[in-house]
Amino acid sequence: MHQLRSIRSRILLGTCLSLAAALPGAAIASDLVGTVSDATDTRALQSAQVRLVELGRTAEADRDGSFRFSDVPAGTYTLEARYVGAAPVTRTVEVPASGTVTANLVLGTDGSILVIGQAANLSSSLSRQRAADGVESVLTRDGIGQFPDQNVAESLRRLPGVNILDDQGEGRFVSIRGLDPELNAASVNGVRLPAPESDVRSVALDVISSDIIESIEVKKSLTPDMDADTIGASIEIRTTSAFDRKKDLLVVKAEGSYNDLTESVSPKGSFDFSKKLGDNVGVAGGVSYYKRKFATNNQEMDGWDEDDGLVYADTVEYRDYDVERERISASLSFDFRVGDTTTLYARGLYSQFDDQEYRRRLTFEMDEAPSAGDANGVSFDADDGEISVQRDLKDRFERQRIRSLVFGGETDSGPWNLKYSASWAKSSEKEAGSIDPVVYERVFEDGDGFGVDFDYRRDRIVPYAITSGVAAFLDPSEYELDKVELTTLSDARDREYALKADIARSFAMQDGAFTLQFGTKARWRKKSYNADLEVYEWDGADDLTLDMHDLLGPQDYDLAAIEPMLAKKKFRPFFFQNIGSFELDDGDTFEESEVADFMVKEDVLAGYALGRWDSDTLRIIGGVRVEQTKNDIRGKEVILDDETVTPLRFTRKYTDWLPSLTFRFEPQQNLVLRAAGYRSLVRPKLSKLAPNVIIDDDEGEAGNPFLKPYRAWNADLSAEYYFGRNAAVSAGFFWKDIKDYIVDVTEFDTSYNGIDLDELTTAINGESAEIKGFEFSYSQQMSFLPAPFDGLLAQFNYTYTDAKGTLVSYDGDDQPYLRTIALPASSKHTFNAVLGYEKGPVSLRVAGTYRDKYLDEAGGAANEDRIVADQFKLDLSAKFRITPGVRIFAEWVNVTDAPYFAYQQFEGRRRLLQYEDYSWTAKFGVSANF
Repeated sequence: MHQLRSIRSRILLGTCLSLAAALPGAAIASDLVGTVSDATDTRALQSAQVRLVELGRTAEADRDGSFRFSDVPAGTYTLEARYVGAAPVTRTVEVPASGTVTANLVLGTDGSILVIGQAANLSSSLSRQRAADGVESVLTRDGIGQFPDQNVAESLRRLPGVNILDDQGEGRFVSIRGLDPELNAASVNGVRLPAPESDVRSVALDVISSDIIESIEVKKSLTPDMDADTIGASIEIRTTSAFDRKKDLLVVKAEGSYNDLTESVSPKGSFDFSKKLGDNVGVAGGVSYYKRKFATNNQEMDGWDEDDGLVYADTVEYRDYDVERERISASLSFDFRVGDTTTLYARGLYSQFDDQEYRRRLTFEMDEAPSAGDANGVSFDADDGEISVQRDLKDRFERQRIRSLVFGGETDSGPWNLKYSASWAKSSEKEAGSIDPVVYERVFEDGDGFGVDFDYRRDRIVPYAITSGVAAFLDPSEYELDKVELTTLSDARDREYALKADIARSFAMQDGAFTLQFGTKARWRKKSYNADLEVYEWDGADDLTLDMHDLLGPQDYDLAAIEPMLAKKKFRPFFFQNIGSFELDDGDTFEESEVADFMVKEDVLAGYALGRWDSDTLRIIGGVRVEQTKNDIRGKEVILDDETVTPLRFTRKYTDWLPSLTFRFEPQQNLVLRAAGYRSLVRPKLSKLAPNVIIDDDEGEAGNPFLKPYRAWNADLSAEYYFGRNAAVSAGFFWKDIKDYIVDVTEFDTSYNGIDLDELTTAINGESAEIKGFEFSYSQQMSFLPAPFDGLLAQFNYTYTDAKGTLVSYDGDDQPYLRTIALPASSKHTFNAVLGYEKGPVSLRVAGTYRDKYLDEAGGAANEDRIVADQFKLDLSAKFRITPGVRIFAEWVNVTDAPYFAYQQFEGRRRLLQYEDYSWTAKFGVSANF
């Protein structure tokens, strides 16, 4: 408490000193204000660079195009505005001894296209990248509401150093500079988004439709006024404001998408609008709806081992997924200008993501080594060991929701600037009534005359062949119900409240301006998870076999024959109509329902102080941020042998001092050099902090409430050159030194709370990790080429990441040793390439994305690591303008049918762990703007 009071006192003292210093100099000069917009008066040009030439002072246009110079002495000045893609504009301004002078600037009068299409997207993104304090990449809509991709995750794939981790073939989690998605932070309209899932911090960004997004900024370096809880990057998403545009806007889209595997068409529709209700009031918002049906062919293997020279897997699964995803996203914002100095806003976001998944699976489980085989395959015989064949169905529905609401404002009254906000955000994921799974089983034993071969000649797909006992294998009456697992409740909730205030005082000086800025932020977060699962067995008079009650259905799976198989939708009504014939398994129900529940509170109080120097060539930002974290952590200790449950609770508090220094130097027009050094942290997953302990016989799993956060020193160096009208090339190096990164380990011959265990799995803080790498980016609108090639646009970026850490592993005698690993989710090589064409009514784009292989999960030894193979994806899109406001479009997604392939490098070969293919999707539709 004493330390907390000390932090508050320092922030208050600094604020008072700056106030005192400012008072004598009040009202001694004029303010110069204005806006920057495009020649068609369609939208404000955010991040246009405005320079007061004679004083060497610069300002950056805000999202409504406004800028301000305070304390300008009387005189005649040249005002210059620059924006990527347009010729510079200058204006002479007479400034009196006191008062406020307004000088508006218009760019693009030379015919430059700044608001429509791919060229406008490029101009806006490069302008905001150029004006940024630190290392930053940006994606934006154009002036008529077009965004490059369908959801936020897919859009981010186009940026330097960004790698997307897919789920069912659709981009979901974002890895930046090869780092685990858990090391990123995401916010919408300045509100940190909590995670819907129970066991992650990272937010699945496919929940948010890009139709309601105005821009996405990926900030890879930090300044003291930013939340410090990121090591990868801060992903900042903004929805539309009415003040972003000079003209009102209404955009309506209707779309269909055809998936090759399901051979079905899914609908999508959206509208968004921006409307000024007078000079000082505006409203903007939008709604997007998307219902997507798709399928996945999947095969998984596990339990790779070696016996007498034969390498084999003891579990082989063939999985058929049919998925229906429904996404509804909506945003609404109000903006108010109160007098000449104050702007207020209210912004809300709602996103709902429903996922109905049917998974039908054929599983082989062998309890003994193969009877025969070689490097190309193995043979199992039931006479040498049991072979269990299972045919099961998962019928799961889950709903994710993300909601946020923020109220705030800015008061800019000459040298003083005050920003303030209050926000609330809540994310949730809920299941109630999912059948996951229902299992029918046939166990083949000695004397059953059953054998099966597996062909290992291909890495990615392993076919099977029944060598004996075919009739029994295919007879549904041979398979008896083993169990039904019913998820009565899986309820994850994560909410956060926050209050924030920043105050700044600028001092006009010779050849520039100096700003003192202070701020504070308080965040109150609570994450909880509650799960109840019931396990049932059949209790009828006769055995329940797969052929009974007309429950079978045909397969639509391409990798192998998996019939006989349950129909997707028949078992659920049968189960609930006959629930009285099923018996609850009390032991399994107790185990599944008690082990996962937890509640963690995380309160963060932060304050910072910074100084900022701005001239027309140099910007320096230096300061320190301090964040104090307080946890209240609750879970359970569960001993399965005697079915005892003991509540556990821990509290803790720690403080981090986080200095940073950023340089932006522009030695000549269009050349920008940057350097940044800063300290940051990422707090542990709240689910890993939860002290949930489960002891079963001589084995245990335990959370760790004493985990330390990741702490990192970071450095960035970059150079950007903006050439031509709409072109830029940039290169940069980055380095990160991470302490206390978190890994899961299994300890052997240990104990927990006085209980001797053969093994205990838990999370611990590892040793240090180091990340270093290089980024390169090139973008150009090729208007210098002769017609018709002057409509070409090209973008390319490449990132090299070397991310290594140390991990405790175990040798063949279960003895621990340290080994060097690539950090999970870190691809060494990634690149994105886009070739576009835009001329007249035609707009075309080819987009390719490549990521190198990466470590997905570290095993107990190197040959147990789970590795995801490299992948290249190709997408095509086309748009045609029928009238000035109406366009038709088409997209061909995943043209190359890029699969997902995960493997172990075991005994000299890649051994299949998971293979998935998704085929392609075609999208087509019409958009109209008014």
